Amino acid sequence: MRVSLITPALRTELSALYRAEDRHYHGINHIKSLLGLLDEYRPSFSDPEAIEAAIWFHDAIYDSRAKDNEARSADLAREKLAGIADAERLNRIALTIEATATHTVPDIEPETARQDAALLLDMDLSILGAAPETFDAYEAAVRREYAWVEEPLWIAGRGAVLKTFLEREHIFHTDIFRSRFEEQARKNLRRSVDVLEARSGS
Repeated sequence: MRVSLITPALRTELSALYRAEDRHYHGINHIKSLLGLLDEYRPSFSDPEAIEAAIWFHDAIYDSRAKDNEARSADLAREKLAGIADAERLNRIALTIEATATHTVPDIEPETARQDAALLLDMDLSILGAAPETFDAYEAAVRREYAWVEEPLWIAGRGAVLKTFLEREHIFHTDIFRSRFEEQARKNLRRSVDVLEARSGS
């Protein structure tokens, strides 16, 4: 039986970070949601314990004003998991965490590790394909995390992010999540872009 890399003490420490008052979406419920998806699709992963660790660390550092959250979260994973995971495995975990910055599958070996990373990235984006009311709550929560951004800048910036996903041939990397979420994700994103454009008067 494989053992979790996240010790009880580490889980407590990370949980405290995710319960910070400024985390309206990127908080503990997001982590619980991803862990639920991991459990649901566990047989599809070659190293589910490594992905569990990546889930716990991927938003551990979250400052909406910063541009290096993912890199800093990966560094935290390297620090906290040193001596728990071997160097090669820890490097795969860190690179997977860093990949959540762009949601591009990292160039890691072996192929099974890339597939695991692709599945994690898709799980992280699964909210895009949620039911409309859940997606709208997500959008509102993210806006609260960026409350310091003036409305015109938010509309332009958020619209650009959403359009980037819409312009992809596929939003999701894996057939598993593409078949489950792709169609609804495109509907949600298109509707959100339309709302933003209406608010901007364009």
